[in-house]
Amino acid sequence: MRKLQKQMELHFFLIYNYFCDMYREILHETALKAPSSSGVYMWKNPQDTVIYVGKAKNLKNRLTSYFSGKKDIKTRLLISNAKSIEYITTANEYEAFLLENNLIKKYSPKYNINLKDGKSYPVLRITREDFPRLFKTRNILHDGSTYFGPYPDASALDTFIDTLYQIYPLRHCKKFTMRETPCLYYHMGQCKAPCCGKISKESYNEFFGEICDLLKENGSKTTEKLTAKMKEAAEQLNFEKAARLRDGLRALMVMQNQNIVESFDSEDRDYLAWYREGELVSFTVLKIRNGKLLGRDNYRVQSMNENEELLAEFMSAYYNSREEIPPKIFVPTEDGLNIISEWIKNQFNSDPQIILANDDIENAPRHKAAMNMATENAKEDIIRRLRERGDIPALEELKEILGLAKLPVRIEGFDIAHIGGKFPVASLISFFNGNPDKKNYRYFRLKTTDGYIDDFQSMREATSRRYTRLLNEQSDLPDLILIDGGIGQVNAVDQVLKSLNLDIPVAGLAKRDEEIWRPYAEKPLCLPKRSDALRLLQRVRDETHRFATSRNQRLRTKENTVSVFLEIPGIGEKRARTLTKTFTTLENMCAADESTVAQTLHVRADEATEIILAAKRLLEKRNARKEEQMRSLKSAGTTWQKAADAQYIDDLANAALLAAEEEPEFGKG
Repeated sequence: MRKLQKQMELHFFLIYNYFCDMYREILHETALKAPSSSGVYMWKNPQDTVIYVGKAKNLKNRLTSYFSGKKDIKTRLLISNAKSIEYITTANEYEAFLLENNLIKKYSPKYNINLKDGKSYPVLRITREDFPRLFKTRNILHDGSTYFGPYPDASALDTFIDTLYQIYPLRHCKKFTMRETPCLYYHMGQCKAPCCGKISKESYNEFFGEICDLLKENGSKTTEKLTAKMKEAAEQLNFEKAARLRDGLRALMVMQNQNIVESFDSEDRDYLAWYREGELVSFTVLKIRNGKLLGRDNYRVQSMNENEELLAEFMSAYYNSREEIPPKIFVPTEDGLNIISEWIKNQFNSDPQIILANDDIENAPRHKAAMNMATENAKEDIIRRLRERGDIPALEELKEILGLAKLPVRIEGFDIAHIGGKFPVASLISFFNGNPDKKNYRYFRLKTTDGYIDDFQSMREATSRRYTRLLNEQSDLPDLILIDGGIGQVNAVDQVLKSLNLDIPVAGLAKRDEEIWRPYAEKPLCLPKRSDALRLLQRVRDETHRFATSRNQRLRTKENTVSVFLEIPGIGEKRARTLTKTFTTLENMCAADESTVAQTLHVRADEATEIILAAKRLLEKRNARKEEQMRSLKSAGTTWQKAADAQYIDDLANAALLAAEEEPEFGKG
C-alpha cells in the first residue's frame, strides 16, 4: 500500500512538473513577443485569476527579466503559479503607473503587497483673483480656481513652474495686499508689482491667458516665445539660461502628454477603437469608471466588411444589456453611428452619447490620448497575432502577383536619406515571415554621393556593398528586394544584381500612387487598397523610410557637434569627442580660459593657447561664411547647395543645446 502511494505521489509530481514546464515555456514565449513600449502586465493562474500586476517602461525587457538569471523565492513562486500573462500598452510610463494602481485596487492580487494611492498627484492651480497666482498643490478646492493635471511627474511640474516665472512677471506673494513700495521680485524684473498699481488687471491677466492656452495645447505663441528666448540665450553664450529654458520646454512636453488613466471627470465612458490588417481586425475597448481606467477588452475577429461598417458591426455584438452601456461612448469615426444609435435606443431603451473623438469636443487632448491608447492596443494585438502565425496570406498573394518562384519569406528593403546631398545614408531592413527582423537591420554611410544628389547611384552603392558582402561570406540571400522608389531605382538595383550574377527578384513601391514597379516594366502594378500583399509592401517600405530618416538625423547631430572641432589644427577624433563632451560648441570653447582647455586635453598651457587661437580663427571664418550664405539665400539664383549649407549652419547653432550622441541601435553595414 505504501509502495503504491509513493508511486502515485511520484506520478503526480511528474505530471505537475510537466505542466509547470509547459506553462513556463508559454509564459516565456509571451514575454519574448511583448512590445517594447510602456504598459501594465498581469499574471494569471490556471483559474484565470489575476495574481500579480506590474508596470514597465519597456514591457519586453521587464517580462523577459523574469526568466533570466537566478530569481528569489517570490519570483519563482509567481512563475510556478502562473498560466498566462496579459498586458496593456500605454502612451507613457506615468499612465502605466496610474493604471497599475487602479488594477491592483480592482483585483487585489496575491503577490502585490504595497498598494499605492493615485489621488495625491499634484495639480497646477491658478487662483480666481483679480491678479491670480499659480502654484503646485495636491488639494482640489471648489472655489472657482482653474486646475490643470493631475501630473504624475512632480519634478516636471516644478521645472515648468520655474520656467514660467522666468518668462512671465507673475506675483510670488501668497496674500495679495496693496502696498506703496514694490518687493525685491519687482527690482529683479520677475514681477510687475500689481500690488503697487504698476500694471493693469487686463494686462496682467493676458499672461495667464497665454499660460492656459499653453497647457491646453493651444499655446503656439508661448511655445515660440520660449524657443526664441532659448536660442537668444544660446547666441549670447548664456548657456545656463538656455539650458533652463530648454528644460522648461521639455517639462511642458511631459505635462502636455495628458494622462488619461485618471481624471477629474468621474462620468463613466468607453473608448472604442480598432486596427486592421487585411481580413484580420482587432477591437479594443477602454473602460473608464468613476474617472479611472479599470481595464481593457480586446476582441480579434476576421471580417470581410468594409471599414465603414466595422464599428457598427462590433458595437451591436459587444453591448448586450442596458447595464453595460455607459452614458458616453467615444469612437474614432462617424461611420454607421446613426444606425447603431437607433439600434441601442430600440433594443435597450437607452440613449448614450456617441461622440467622435476629434479636436472639436471639450477636453479634446485627453479624449484623443485615450483613443490613441485604445488604437495602439488594438494594433499591438494584431502584431502579436501576425508574429504567431506569420503574415502568410500576404506572402502567398505577393508570390502570385509578382510571379515569384517561391514564397518571399525573407524580404530586404532599401531607402536613401540625405539633406541636400549631405550625410547620405542607405537603410537596410529585413522582414521574416512578414514581420520585422530587427537584428538584421543595417545602415550604410554612402561615399560615392556625399555632397550631391543621385538616388540611383546611392542605391547602386548600397546594394552593391550589401550583396557583395553576402556573397563573400556565403550568407543566405533574400527572397525579394523591395526598393522605396520607382522604375529608375529598381533598374539601378537590377543592374547591380546582374553584375554580381545574382537572380534575386526586385520590386519598387512608389509613394505617390502606391504603384509596384518591376525591372524594365512599361507600366506598374496597381493593387486594391485592401490587398494583403500591398499592405505588407507598405509596411516594409515605411519601415525602411523610418530607419533611414532616423539614421540621417543622428548623423547630422553627431557631425554638427563633433566635426567642427576636427577642423581645428592638431585636433583628432579622440580630442574632438573630448571637446564636444566638455564644451558642446565651438563658441563655448572660444570663451573658455587656457587652464580649462589645458586640463581638458591634458596639454601644456602654451599648447592650449595655440588651440584656443586656432579655434577663434575657425569661428570667425565660419561666422563669415554663414553671413555670406545667408546673403546668397536672399538673392536670386539660390541653389540647393547654398540652401543646404545654410541649413547646416542653422543646425549647428541649434546643436549647442543637444547632449552627446547616443550609441547607434544597429550595426553599420
